[in-house]
Amino acid sequence: MPVNIFMPALSPTMEKGNLTRWLKKEGDAVKAGDVIAEIETDKATMEYESIDDGVLAKIVVPAGTQDVAVNQLIAVLASEGEDVKGTAAAAGKSSAAQAAAPAAPKPAATPRPFLAPQTQGAQVAQMAQVAQLAQPANRIFASPLARRLAKFAGIDVGSMRGSGPHGRVIARDVEAAKSGPGSMASGAPLAVQAQSDDKIRALFEPGSFEVVPHDNIRKVIARRLIEAKLTIPHFYLTLDCNIGKLMAAREEINEAAPKGQDGKPAYKVSVNDFVIKALALALQRVPDANVTWTEGGMLKHKHSDIGVAVSIPGGLITPIVRHAEMKSLAVISNEMKDYAVRARAKKLRPEEYQGGSSAVSNLGMYGIKDFAAVINPPHATILAVGAGEERAIAKNGKIEAAWMMSVTLSTDHRAVDGALGAEMLGAFRHLIENPVMMVV
Repeated sequence: MPVNIFMPALSPTMEKGNLTRWLKKEGDAVKAGDVIAEIETDKATMEYESIDDGVLAKIVVPAGTQDVAVNQLIAVLASEGEDVKGTAAAAGKSSAAQAAAPAAPKPAATPRPFLAPQTQGAQVAQMAQVAQLAQPANRIFASPLARRLAKFAGIDVGSMRGSGPHGRVIARDVEAAKSGPGSMASGAPLAVQAQSDDKIRALFEPGSFEVVPHDNIRKVIARRLIEAKLTIPHFYLTLDCNIGKLMAAREEINEAAPKGQDGKPAYKVSVNDFVIKALALALQRVPDANVTWTEGGMLKHKHSDIGVAVSIPGGLITPIVRHAEMKSLAVISNEMKDYAVRARAKKLRPEEYQGGSSAVSNLGMYGIKDFAAVINPPHATILAVGAGEERAIAKNGKIEAAWMMSVTLSTDHRAVDGALGAEMLGAFRHLIENPVMMVV
């Protein structure tokens, strides 16, 4: 029998993806393990392998199609011995009927996970999506963000009709319910309503602007920022660090770096590499701050997995240095260089940017003195790092110049309160001002 190929879910938050290109054309023979397509998520472009043998009978969704919903039929594979033309014709009729069908949610058959990601993390995400679709029809499917927004607005998700894949309730359904009559529960807090696109455009002279559509990355960043600010009570702590010793140590370490046959040094340590290492060690010294909040209980992490914000076209991504407390500065430096290159090429694997216990956002290279960063769930903290610069300070009753750097710790106050955050930030400053402590 023919095998239906569906758009897979590559992460817990993915609802749509872009089908960038097919590596096989209709009529081509396909073997298990062949890479047949490239799909772009909000974070990366990934290759997908076939897990079955057969012939690619029909491509339902052409290359270059954007915003393809998870679990939407994208192609059909004819099994060995099947009539390829007949399978293709049947697939064409099926896809046409699917396009003409109303959007009302209905129980969906469990699709066969034909496309297998090359990474274990993506495989787990796809299997979780398939398992979700196999649940009883009376179960309410809603995205985590939709559930939070509905709870904040006092709306019962069970009374809503979802417009997402297979009737899943998503954020836009909650927004629509909030604007409808009688949608707010009695006594529920009034959610802030954003102005509609038409109202905003009406404020500007026609022809004085152009509309640049949002790409998937920007949409996901916007959704996650709303989620973070609506659900996490942010608390901020700022202090200044004297990085004079760090600057001297950095110069000495880089000068002593061995050179390869090409004459290039084996590593070049940056100030940010020291920051990553110091934050990782500070979380080990104050383990109560190395946590993630959940409604059922606090997750206390054994290792310091530090995410580092990297700017990419259209937004940000946060690759994670795993077990950073155990790695040398040279290893952290080379790992971050590799992450930065692959992040900008959208070649990171899901397990390289999902999870983590804290994060660093450094705008010092832009000359920013200090700022407060938005926490990236599931983290409970994020450290915002400003520029290292010479400032006048008072020492022993005298004014002298010193290399200073301002840092601001944003904390989830449910998990890391003011006193605990101050203790952790103090441990960070002690390490960053005494870099020799990072190697003992």
